[in-house]
Amino acid sequence: MNKIKLLATSLALAGICQAQQRGIINNSESPHVAIKNINIGDCRWTEGFWADKFQLCEDVMVPHMGEILKGDIGHGFNNFKIAAGLKQGKHQGFAWHDGDFYKWMEAATYVYAMNKDEKILKELDEIIAIIAQAQEEDGYLHTEIQIEDIEHFSNRRYHEMYNCGHLYTAACIHNRVTGKTNLLDIALKNADLLYKVFSKPTKEHARFGFNQTQIMGLVELYRTTRDKRYLELAEIFINNRGKSKIEEDSSTVGYPIGDMVQERVPLRKETEAVGHAVLALYFYAGAADVYAETGEKALIDALDRLWDNVVNKKMYITGALGQTHYGASSRRDPIQEGFIDEFMMPNMTAYNETCANICNSMFSFRMLDIHGESKYADVMERVLFNSGLSGISIDGTCYYYANPLRKIHGSRDYSKMNTESADRLPYLECFCCPPNLVRTVAKSSAWAYGLAKNGVSVNLYGGNKLSTKLQDGSPIELTQVTNYPWDGKVSITLDECKAEPFDMMIRIPEWAEGSTLKVNGEDSGVEVTAGKFAVLNRGWKAGDKIELDMPMEIKLVEGHARIEEVRNQVALTRGPIVYCVESPDLPEKVSILDVYLPSDSKLEAEYQPDFLGGLTTIKANVALRQDKKEGMYRVTDKPIWKTAETQFVPFYAWSNRGDSEMTVFVPVIWK
Repeated sequence: MNKIKLLATSLALAGICQAQQRGIINNSESPHVAIKNINIGDCRWTEGFWADKFQLCEDVMVPHMGEILKGDIGHGFNNFKIAAGLKQGKHQGFAWHDGDFYKWMEAATYVYAMNKDEKILKELDEIIAIIAQAQEEDGYLHTEIQIEDIEHFSNRRYHEMYNCGHLYTAACIHNRVTGKTNLLDIALKNADLLYKVFSKPTKEHARFGFNQTQIMGLVELYRTTRDKRYLELAEIFINNRGKSKIEEDSSTVGYPIGDMVQERVPLRKETEAVGHAVLALYFYAGAADVYAETGEKALIDALDRLWDNVVNKKMYITGALGQTHYGASSRRDPIQEGFIDEFMMPNMTAYNETCANICNSMFSFRMLDIHGESKYADVMERVLFNSGLSGISIDGTCYYYANPLRKIHGSRDYSKMNTESADRLPYLECFCCPPNLVRTVAKSSAWAYGLAKNGVSVNLYGGNKLSTKLQDGSPIELTQVTNYPWDGKVSITLDECKAEPFDMMIRIPEWAEGSTLKVNGEDSGVEVTAGKFAVLNRGWKAGDKIELDMPMEIKLVEGHARIEEVRNQVALTRGPIVYCVESPDLPEKVSILDVYLPSDSKLEAEYQPDFLGGLTTIKANVALRQDKKEGMYRVTDKPIWKTAETQFVPFYAWSNRGDSEMTVFVPVIWK
C-alpha cells in the first residue's frame, strides 16, 4: 500500500470511527444482537469495590506491568526493538510475547480513556512507531520469526495467529479511544497479508489457525472498516476446524493435535468443550462475534450447546475452567491446560488458568449481547469476583497462572511445574495471564451496562455514573450507589432521560432469591425472579430512583452428585463471592485437611475495612479432627473433635499473607 493510499485509508477510517459507537465490542451495527455495547468511557466507577480496583489498575497494575514488559525481565518491547533493527540481541521469551505486549497496550488505552493522561498517549505513540518499524513491507509482524529468521506461517507452535488477533483487537480499541490510526494501519497491513495467505489456504495452512484470537480481531477490524474480507476470513478460520485429517504434518510438529486444538469435530457439530481451555473459549468467543454479524443458526445452536456444557458440566464454583494441566479429552486425545470429562473436578490439582477464566467471561459477555439473558452476566460476575481476581495479588503486582481450589503443604513439587507456583509471582515466564487480567479490570466499567432495543440493561453492580445514548439516540444519565458485593442494596437514580417510556432491565442474580425492587419507594409491580432481568417499562423522569435489595445470606453450596471430589463437602458463598478457609486463620500446625464444618455452625459476616484491602469475612465455628492415623487406608472409628473459631476469606484474596494452605470445599458434619 503506497503512502497516498495509506493516508486516504487513514482519513476514511477516522471518519468511520467518529460516526460509530465505540464499545469494547463495537456491535452497534451488528444485526443479530439483543444488547449493544456502551461506548468506552460512558460508564465510570465512582466508589466502592470496582472503583478501588480500577484505581489500583491505573496507579499500579498498568504502570508496574509496563515497566516489566518494557524492560529486560519481560522482553516484550525489546523484541520489537531488535526486530526493528534498533537493538542487538536474540529473541527472548515465548513466541506469543508480542500478543501479551499488545494486551498491555490495550489495558493502557482503557486507562487513558478514563483519565486522558497525555503521557500515556505519548508513550503509546512512541511504542507504535517502533512496532511499525519492525513490521515487514508485506505486513508480516512476529518478532521471534523475524529475529530468528524462521519461515513465515510454517508451524503453528509459534502462535502467529495469537499475536495477530491481539494486535487487531488492541488496534481497534486504540482507534476508538484516541481517534488515531497509527496502530490500526499496522493491523490492517497485517490483516491484508493474512487474507492473502489464508483466504485460499494450502493443506497445511487449513489447519493453522488453532489459537483463535485472530477471529475476534478480524471481526473487530470488519466492524471498524466495514471491509467484508475480514469477516469472510474470520468465517474461513471457523470453517477450517474439523475439516482436515488428524495427523502430524510439518505445520503441527511440536504441538498437540486433535481435540487439544478443537480440530477433531467441526464447530457446528461439536457437543462438548474439549482441549486447551483458552484456545476453546477464544474460539467460541470469536464464533459468537461472527454470529452477531451473520445470524447463522447452526453457529448459534453450537455455541448454545457449548456454553451449556462449559457452565453446567465443566465449570468450577469460582467460574474457573480447565480442570487439568495434563490429561486426555473424552475422545482420548492428549490435552494440556484444559477440559477433561464432565463433572470430573479435582480441587488440589485443578489448573484453572487465569486466562481461561477471563475467556469464560469474554464468551459469556458476547452471549449476553446476543441473547439478552441475565444468566450470561451471572457467569461474567462469578469470574470477575472470584477466579479472575484470584490471579493477582491485593497490591496488584504479583500473579497466579493456575488457580486451584485447594492447596496443601508438601503435596506438590512446584520445582517440576512450569506454570503452577506455591505463591503469586512478580513475573511469570509465560506472561499471557497477567495482561489479560489487567486489561479486564481496566475495561470492566464497559461491561456494567448494555443498550437494549429500547432501554438499558444493568449487567454489573458497583458505584458508578453512566452517561450514554439509547439506541434511538436519546441521552441518558444515571448514578448507581452501592457497597456491592459486601451489601445487597443498590440504588440507581435517573439523572437525565427521555420522556417517552423505555426499559430499565435490572439483573437479579441467580443467587439472589427473595430480592425486592422498588421505584420511588413503592413496589415496582414487576416480577422479580432470580436469574432473570426484571424489566421496568415506564415513562421516567430525572430524579426517579430504582432500589434493588438482594438478600446476602451466607449459603452452604454442595456440588453435583457426580462430582466425586466434593461429595459430602460444602463451600461457603455470600452474594457473588466464594469463600475459602486459609491456614493463617487456623491454630498453629493445623492442616486445612483437618477442618470440618458443622452444619449448625453459627456463621456471621463481618466487614473489615483494614484487612486485605477491605472485605467481608465469614466468622465460623469449625471442628478440627484430632485423631490422626498413618497409612493410605486406615481402620477408623468415631472421630475426636476440637472446636475452634476461624474466618473464611474471599477466594480472590487468599495467598496474600505468605505461603499458606487453603481450601474452598470443606467436609460437612450434618446435624
